[in-house]
Amino acid sequence: MILSAAGVAAGALICLDPGHGTPPAVGRQTEPIGPGSKVLKIKDGGGAAGEAAVALAIAKRARALLLARGYRVAMTRTEPTIHLGDGNGNIARARFCNRRHAALMVRIHADGSGDTSLHGVSTLVPALHRGWTDDIYAPSLRAGRALQRAVVSATGAADRGLVQRADLTGFNWSNVPSVLVEAGFLSNPVERRRLQTGAYQQRAARGLTVGVAALIALPSARSWRPRRLRGTRARSVRFARPRWHTRPRGP
Repeated sequence: MILSAAGVAAGALICLDPGHGTPPAVGRQTEPIGPGSKVLKIKDGGGAAGEAAVALAIAKRARALLLARGYRVAMTRTEPTIHLGDGNGNIARARFCNRRHAALMVRIHADGSGDTSLHGVSTLVPALHRGWTDDIYAPSLRAGRALQRAVVSATGAADRGLVQRADLTGFNWSNVPSVLVEAGFLSNPVERRRLQTGAYQQRAARGLTVGVAALIALPSARSWRPRRLRGTRARSVRFARPRWHTRPRGP
């Protein structure tokens, strides 16, 4: 039996993670890039100028649209500054979504570059790393494809495609499928103006919602069972049938 979008959505929790918003003193602290890793990375570099506010605005609009469709929604922050406890870094963000057994973690960001001509939307997904992301790799890839396609369609922005990342702490500590959407370039004058408008933020939020609905409505979505929560261990591209609850993790 294939469940309807409404039927699947009713039990699905989407975890929205508006990027940044970390106090600088906390952001400068370091944490392991993955469970068990000795490689340390700062918790938050601060992002592009104005990124935290743009990410939060899009996330709030996406929350409203998702709730209207019948999804449950949790957000890592709803204010300018994050207050999760547990270190307030990317590990804390991932654990926040893990504890809620989210069907999908959607990390919302905006890009920046020294090249002000760069523009468009891209979606980051975990690279395959055995013991860290092997169980979430396939569904994250599927989610990345769906959200990238939907956000590009909704905003009319240039399609910069998917990017696999092995170095993102928030991916490596995640037990649930995770993607990071770069909604545009704040370093590009034209795109910056768009990103700061309610109209563009609403279009981006609509794209995120359409992408989530395309994913969660898949028949395979009903069979997902979250893995056990990670303690201290280590883990970091495109959308088919996932196998999210097999094989125990390695170190």
